[in-house]
Amino acid sequence: MQTATPIIERSPAAMQRMADAWRSAGKQIAFVPTMGALHAGHTTLMRTARHEADVLVASVFVNPTQFGKGEDFDKYPRALDRDVQRAGEAGVDVIFAPEAAAMYPAGYATYVDVEGIATVLEGAARPGHFRGVATVVTKLLNIVKPHVVYFGQKDAQQVAVISRMMSDLHFDTKLIIVPTVRETDGLAMSSRNAYLTEQQRSEAPVLYRALQLGERRLREHTLDPAAVLHEMRALITTSSSGVIEYISIADAETLQELHEPVADRPVLVSLAVRFGTTRLIDNILIPGSRT
Repeated sequence: MQTATPIIERSPAAMQRMADAWRSAGKQIAFVPTMGALHAGHTTLMRTARHEADVLVASVFVNPTQFGKGEDFDKYPRALDRDVQRAGEAGVDVIFAPEAAAMYPAGYATYVDVEGIATVLEGAARPGHFRGVATVVTKLLNIVKPHVVYFGQKDAQQVAVISRMMSDLHFDTKLIIVPTVRETDGLAMSSRNAYLTEQQRSEAPVLYRALQLGERRLREHTLDPAAVLHEMRALITTSSSGVIEYISIADAETLQELHEPVADRPVLVSLAVRFGTTRLIDNILIPGSRT
């Protein structure tokens, strides 16, 4: 089931009925949740998912509950017509694009909290963010009823939170993580890149260079995490106008900071840096078995 122009469904109940019909017919459903403003990172997820399923659904929903006070909810880019075109080119069959009032009707009072890994890094910088993420992903999985759902590695902590939530709540859905898609200069693709000025855009690739530096140093096993963090900070501050919110070297599973030379366990090197009012995040995952 593949169409050049995806069907747009706005009703949660109608989307559930559609999913029920596909499941009854033995169709394999793949799902790519997005907040729209689709770029090559999103369409890579979609094209990957297209090969694994009979039906491909993508959501386009700017979720209000994951934005904090003073964040960019009102100005977050919204371009549904363009998103529909790009999703269709990537093989999406149905776009679920509900209104906020349909997802959070008057009197709505139920939220999903994931403890521990949701309270550090992005969770500490953006209190309540992952509560909103976990809640909306729970709702989307219950509505779309996919057999498999796809997320990008760029949002590494989000993936960790969702993975824990799906395991703890026994979702009958497989989680697939797709590597970060980058521009030719290394900048991770993000809808927020559009906010950067020309000068900021020219500086922003330093984030990936800093992550690569951290990866090299950690693989060498010659420096402890504190020394590696110092080098990464120095590279960013001397090469750009970026204001560092955090740089982290943490256990990839627990997201607890590492304060001693790294052993053979998976490590997540991540950062958040502001260029003016634009906040960018990125990361590199170092597998546990490395040389």
